[in-house]
Amino acid sequence: MWTAGGRSRAAWPRALLPLLPLLLAGPGGCLRRHELFPFGPARGDLELEPGDDRVSPALELSTALRFFDKTDLRSVYVTTNGLIATSEPPAAESHPGLFPPTFGAVAPFLADLDTTDGLGKVYYREDSSPAITQLAAECVQRGFPGVSFQPASAVVVTWESVAPYRGPSEDPAQEDQRNTFQAVLASSGSRSYAIFLYPEDGLQFTSTFSKRDQSQVPAMVAFSQGLVGLVLSSDGAYNIFANDRDSIGNLAKSSNSGQQGVWVFEIGGPDTASGVVSSDVNLRPDDGEDYDDDEDYDSVTSLGPEDLGTTPFPYETPRRGDTGTTRHRVLAPSRPATARPARPPTERTRSFQLPGARFPQQHPQVIDVDEVEESEVVFSYNTDSRPTCANSRHQCSVHAECRDYATGFCCSCVAGYTGNGRQCVAEGSPQRVNGKVKGRIFVGSSPVPVVFENTDLHSYVVMNQGRSYTAISTIPETVGYSLLPLAPVGGIIGWMFAVEQDGFKHGFSITGGEFTRQAEVTFVGHPGKLVIKQRFSGIDEHGHLTIDTELEGRVPQIPVGASVHIEPYTELYHYSRGVITSSSTREYTVTGPAAPASIHTYQWRQTITFQECVHDGARPAPPSTQQLSVDSVFVLYNQEERILRFALSNSIGPVRDGSPDALQNPCYIGTHGCDTNAACQPGAGNQFACECAIGFRGDGRTCHDIDECSEQPSVCGSHAICNNHPGTFRCECEQGYRFSEEGTCVAAMDERPINHCTTGLHDCDIPQRAQCVYTGGSSYTCSCLPGFSGDGRACQDVDECHPSRCHPDAFCYNTPGSFSCQCKPGYRGDGFRCVPGEAEKTRCQLQREHILGAAGVTGQRPLPPGMFVPECDEHGQYVPTQCHGSTGYCWCVDRDGRELEGTRTRPGMRPPCLSTVAPPIHPGPSVPPAVIPLPPGTHLLFAQTGKIERLPLEGSTMRKTEAKALLHAPGKVIIGLAFDCVDKMVYWTDISEPSIGRASLYGGEPATIIRQGLGSPEGIAVDHLGRNLFWTDSRLDRIEVAKLDGTQRRVLFDTDLVNPRGIATDPVRGNLYWTDWNRDSPKIETSYMDGTHRRVLVQDDLGLPNGLTFDAYSSQLCWVDAGTSRAECLRPEQPVRRRVLEGLQYPFSVTSFGKNLYYTDWKTNSVAAIDIAVAKETDTFHPHKQTRLYGITTALSQCPQGHNYCSVNNGGCTHLCLATPGSRTCRCPDNTLGVDCIERK
Repeated sequence: MWTAGGRSRAAWPRALLPLLPLLLAGPGGCLRRHELFPFGPARGDLELEPGDDRVSPALELSTALRFFDKTDLRSVYVTTNGLIATSEPPAAESHPGLFPPTFGAVAPFLADLDTTDGLGKVYYREDSSPAITQLAAECVQRGFPGVSFQPASAVVVTWESVAPYRGPSEDPAQEDQRNTFQAVLASSGSRSYAIFLYPEDGLQFTSTFSKRDQSQVPAMVAFSQGLVGLVLSSDGAYNIFANDRDSIGNLAKSSNSGQQGVWVFEIGGPDTASGVVSSDVNLRPDDGEDYDDDEDYDSVTSLGPEDLGTTPFPYETPRRGDTGTTRHRVLAPSRPATARPARPPTERTRSFQLPGARFPQQHPQVIDVDEVEESEVVFSYNTDSRPTCANSRHQCSVHAECRDYATGFCCSCVAGYTGNGRQCVAEGSPQRVNGKVKGRIFVGSSPVPVVFENTDLHSYVVMNQGRSYTAISTIPETVGYSLLPLAPVGGIIGWMFAVEQDGFKHGFSITGGEFTRQAEVTFVGHPGKLVIKQRFSGIDEHGHLTIDTELEGRVPQIPVGASVHIEPYTELYHYSRGVITSSSTREYTVTGPAAPASIHTYQWRQTITFQECVHDGARPAPPSTQQLSVDSVFVLYNQEERILRFALSNSIGPVRDGSPDALQNPCYIGTHGCDTNAACQPGAGNQFACECAIGFRGDGRTCHDIDECSEQPSVCGSHAICNNHPGTFRCECEQGYRFSEEGTCVAAMDERPINHCTTGLHDCDIPQRAQCVYTGGSSYTCSCLPGFSGDGRACQDVDECHPSRCHPDAFCYNTPGSFSCQCKPGYRGDGFRCVPGEAEKTRCQLQREHILGAAGVTGQRPLPPGMFVPECDEHGQYVPTQCHGSTGYCWCVDRDGRELEGTRTRPGMRPPCLSTVAPPIHPGPSVPPAVIPLPPGTHLLFAQTGKIERLPLEGSTMRKTEAKALLHAPGKVIIGLAFDCVDKMVYWTDISEPSIGRASLYGGEPATIIRQGLGSPEGIAVDHLGRNLFWTDSRLDRIEVAKLDGTQRRVLFDTDLVNPRGIATDPVRGNLYWTDWNRDSPKIETSYMDGTHRRVLVQDDLGLPNGLTFDAYSSQLCWVDAGTSRAECLRPEQPVRRRVLEGLQYPFSVTSFGKNLYYTDWKTNSVAAIDIAVAKETDTFHPHKQTRLYGITTALSQCPQGHNYCSVNNGGCTHLCLATPGSRTCRCPDNTLGVDCIERK
């Protein structure tokens, strides 16, 4: 808690001044709605598409906008959610989430807003008219009296009567509440200002329902620069002005510009590189008292990183032009002037919706003004918003306990678990680490760097042995051998899980696996250094630690084929609050293929920064110095597989006598005092020397950067720009040039014509109404499809039934782009020609009449005991499930009525049989079999005979009114569905041909990828990482795999299968799961994706397990059983079943998303949603066409995080790459010809 008190009437405390606009309503009336900047269609405004989480197309600007330190922003994007973005927001951030976002943002009222069904409108435009620019200039002049500013244009965005997104609970208190507010971005080219306007009664609600937190969250007024940095991106500067209900509610009553409801900020100019500058014209009390801005104030307490996340009020930072005083305020709660120095942007605490990995807390703030002598006015403000365990327990691990303290709360792992409380893992349990590596490395004296990106890193740690195994693939051979000495790249993982000696802690105990690490490697006798930057992000939804690594710099060249040996070594880690440092000198031996061994040395220095919970003063700190002992060091570069491997054994404890570190040489213990850009060279005893690193000059204790670009103006060559960097320089080619293989800039020639029909960048109508015809060069034409009329850019359906083209004795049915005809009752024919009489009887109808006639059964008389009579459907075909009326046995039949082996069930249970006969197609023009492009967002896709439909999801809620057909496929019986989140493709099985097909959700024609060698393909699943397709075949009793284009087929299993159906993949772990509803012995099995390690996962208490799904986010395997009428789940590594819900009707297929399972039901012909957490069916959707529903899958808007060994370069395989846990297997297709395929593990 901190307190500031005033000292006299003329000396109001400086700490109070930032809060006055929120406490006092100044003279004059509130802003009226008609006083807003003019807006609406009559003013030329564009209107944002109605809906939830909408983003406008780019609004191109005639006058460049300055924002923070950027000077050439030429476009902005307007969103429903009270935000203007400087770049297009990614789909994952379409609704309010963590702040700051990854994109630049101006947020006058950041909240989850909704304009669906006419609930408000969002208008926007750029306006260069004198009336508007003058009005903007006057607002800026009022807020910044000493600034001369005349804008060339202004972006005017108005949110008029917008509604809050209320979530599934739909708070009735917000039903009629609407907000109106406005943002104006005025720019002169050299400076830019933001003007926020909140009219009287314009803010009727201050919070909205959060899709992320599933609760009400206050709105926010804020600015954010977005991500910055090309090598290691991090959060740029950001300013949070208000993010609690009180301050949001006072926006219309207060001001920072002297006029109520009007707020002015400088957002771009010479003074905004580190933060937005706020106006400083405060509303005064009516008595007009003066305030002394020069009085100092003290803060009683120092705020830590846990205190910065939700502070709702601005703190003071230096004003433009001031030196040593603090008058003008930069609204930056993330950098209070009284707190300890701000950390780098990579560590800024996020706020608004708070991640579980952070502790965004604040102290209760009390501000009292009780010494105003003349008026005796007493102002007090007290808000106790301190997070407690009661409202923030979710920020602790499920394996931790939460305790409240006077200033906040802390988490600590329970017995048997280790970590920092926010992240806990079982002591001694093996751990996996996954991540990505990218690098830009110069090898030897080469002028051209070796660049690699998106390279996988996988590590496995045997914690109880302290042994870590790390593999990085795919590393180019040109740099692979030269990286062998850098075992510390993976050594940081060994430090995290080193064996702990009594009283000492490894890295995970201290940091919980959430930290940033920067290390520098200086090779003695070799120019240049290597910089290693790593960000550890804690444990992901799969229980794996995640890491991102960047390597940049220069390393000595090691010959191809050489080996590197590293002797056991020790390293001292020095701890202080939030920071761990270490430095050491290491030797390594290089033995070439045809050269003697040589010993080399490098110096190592690293800094690890992390966040601690500061509220528990009694919590023991880690020892100030710990020694990491590393032995059994193994390094290898596999030239064939291009994989770099490190293995180390690690333990942590006290400094051992006799070890090099025990000498306490300053180089080893970090007390040398060398410049940060110098290397410490240890000598005898405590002697040492400081040497400036390559690229710096000085005496070692002070080093200055060498400006290579000034000293060597032609170092980059012609058509190149030289950029100096600390310790080095970078060359960039001028526009229109690119680097050649020799490292020089050459002209870039790429003027090839563009086929806009292929790229989709054309303005023809959607594919189901029009086609784009490429005419050469970059030209194309548009034409409407048959059944539509128009110019090709706008096509309308032709109603062929007016006048009817069918026979007079037939019904005509108009459909989009087509029509169909059907003879009336009492007539037969194709609808174009109908004659009196009934249609010709089918095989099923004839068989049924023959049996009944032979038995003399007519009318409604009961059948004789023991007699079986086949059942026919409405079209005269055999019903796929036939039952014996006397015995109660049921079985499946094919299209000719023959019983399918292995399908007969006991009395009282109906097998889940599939019809192989598609409904009849009436002659005449048909609906074009093209995919209707899918809108953004997550959708459920489900199959009905002859088509696939889509059902949008908003959170976990089915938006049933927006359900539409995705693909018409008449003549097919589509059973299984699977979705590839990478290429946005839907895959299906069709048992009528039989075949397997696919189609792009971006639109276009479907394609059949497999036609031959199929019996009854049913379940289907995709490995989006390995780019493989898996399916079950219940006729051939086998499971197969192929590439996603249908090539390279291989049978995985063809034994011990009777009725395989549902199938699911776990791409990250490399596991495969499937159901077999064998009526004698139903089971759920699993194996690795390569077909090895097959085993039964579930066998007891199953009936007819149909659908199966694996949820990548929760790592749960769930299934629906039509025999037991249950939905159940388990975690495959801990096979303890959980009954989610009982009493289902006849479930067939299932998928998962978020907290829900979604399944199709044959009895109700519906899609039903089950909330797994509360074990309750929460919603159902009945399609317009009431026919049997089959497969269902989730079309995700983005892929789940994770990697496997087949993700990059097909795992180095020549043909099929099949993932396994922690590895992969290369397999050949069954029909491989020749010897070009290599199988290996």
